Amino acid sequence: MCRKRRTFAQNSKDCAMNSSSSFNKYIEDTIIKNWNADALTDYQGATLQFHDVARKIEKLHIAFLNCGIQKGDKIAICGRNSSNWAVAFLATLTYGAVVVPILHEFNSEQIHNIVNHSESKLLFVGDYIAKEITPDEMPHLEGIINLPDFSLMVSRSEQLTYAREHLNMMFGSKYPMAFQKEHIHYHEDSPEELALINYTSGTTGFSKGVMLPYRALWGNLDFCLRNIGNHVKPGTQMLEILPMAHMYGLAIEFIFGFCNGCHLYFLNRLPSPSLIAQAFTEVKPSLVVAVPLIVEKIIRKKVFPIIQSNRTKLLLAMPIVSKKVKERICEQVCEAFGGNAYEVIVGGAPLSKEIEQFLVSIGFPVTVGYGATECAPLISYRDWHEFAPGSCGCTLDNMEVRILSEDPQNIPGEIVTRGTNLMLGYFKNEEATRQAIDEDGWYHTGDLATMDADNNIYIRGRIKNMLLGANGQNVYPEEIEDKLNSMPMVCESLIIQDGEKLVALVYPDKDEVNGFSEEELSAVMEQNRQNLNALLPNFSRISRIELRDEEFQKTPKKSIKRYLYKAKS
Repeated sequence: MCRKRRTFAQNSKDCAMNSSSSFNKYIEDTIIKNWNADALTDYQGATLQFHDVARKIEKLHIAFLNCGIQKGDKIAICGRNSSNWAVAFLATLTYGAVVVPILHEFNSEQIHNIVNHSESKLLFVGDYIAKEITPDEMPHLEGIINLPDFSLMVSRSEQLTYAREHLNMMFGSKYPMAFQKEHIHYHEDSPEELALINYTSGTTGFSKGVMLPYRALWGNLDFCLRNIGNHVKPGTQMLEILPMAHMYGLAIEFIFGFCNGCHLYFLNRLPSPSLIAQAFTEVKPSLVVAVPLIVEKIIRKKVFPIIQSNRTKLLLAMPIVSKKVKERICEQVCEAFGGNAYEVIVGGAPLSKEIEQFLVSIGFPVTVGYGATECAPLISYRDWHEFAPGSCGCTLDNMEVRILSEDPQNIPGEIVTRGTNLMLGYFKNEEATRQAIDEDGWYHTGDLATMDADNNIYIRGRIKNMLLGANGQNVYPEEIEDKLNSMPMVCESLIIQDGEKLVALVYPDKDEVNGFSEEELSAVMEQNRQNLNALLPNFSRISRIELRDEEFQKTPKKSIKRYLYKAKS
């Protein structure tokens, strides 16, 4: 059973009264404790130890102070993961400014919109982003700073220019006898103080800047340290794959890893499957935090071809040796993730049931969590030893969850939640805030789920994605897509409605279809359709499959942009 859940009022009171609940104190303590240990490495590049990180943070603090940045001012960061991205993030929070992480996948117009909407005064940019943006489109910025070397790209302030040009002199004057542990005294944050604004969209008319207080960052970090930190030891290595501008990667990979005293490796190049595989082998991370796409590609491309041989199938069918065979398969899968991970945490989107069932059947340490940017991000999680297959864990002990259903165990309803991790609201968007958080403080996620007697949450889909069958029944497209995606020659799919009929759009697996004619491929898909319909009730069966030549367009967290697609009439 999960720990007993507490009320939002109790959580807030505990957070406010607990002297250890300062987020920046965690940063301060981990730097002092691990002073001479390795902290941040750009993969196949330079390494910063914790004292190097502290030194860079202090230099940025001096620059902020001398160019007039006040506590509470907004500072944006946009670029691929890197050690300097991490330093800029830590420096902003420990100074007392508000950090605005921007996904580097956003186009230049979206970046301009977010910088302007957030009222950011400084912008840190990676070298790739620096070539894409137009400074004149962000007139309120006082400066743009290059992440690779913290040089000035644009300065609209004499104070900023002077501070950057004389930074080393200022640092030397402030610490003439060398910078030491005892010099570290970071901003003392309060629970309800705004720490971070994370944008779920870059579109001007739909800008939803999620305002996260220090309470929410602390709540996620504290939970991870208590529930994962006892298995992932300080000094072990972690691989930062997910974009740090997305709350999932930021909170679980970076913030937890850093404050746990781990040595973090950043993939500061485009994380292709081959690069990720190579990095897993070399870094051997003690914890893997991933989206389903990464896990599924590794299993389908590297593992399934091996275990689907006739010899392996025969051995698995023999009760006497099947256990030993599964142990060896599990070892091989573990090696694909570096061979040293306590567990693989999957989140951000649903994991294929076929992949999950396979991993569970061989005893692989996989677990699935659930969250939202508005909760910074964790809402539910369970250690892999207790993980219930098909679920996404149970409610965190600092959160509450309800399913808005007459029968939550059997009839899906909307997930609502409140607690320590919840946002303050949406920046400059009171109407959206009122729509998301009701009068009793419950955040309405828009996700549909059931919950069993042990508080395990089972996601059914998004309310806005739910389709209405011909006879009025609710159809959850994600459940149909999960089944279809496991069928021959299907890479990814999307279920849409065409009048009263359901249509499957399919992007074929290019490796599997190589050498097949268009007619043969169509025949395979028709067989897939028939096999799929045999697994479905009448009201959710597919009328036809339409093939696509290109992959579906996706959001930064790799979810398909459903609104872009319609059936061919």
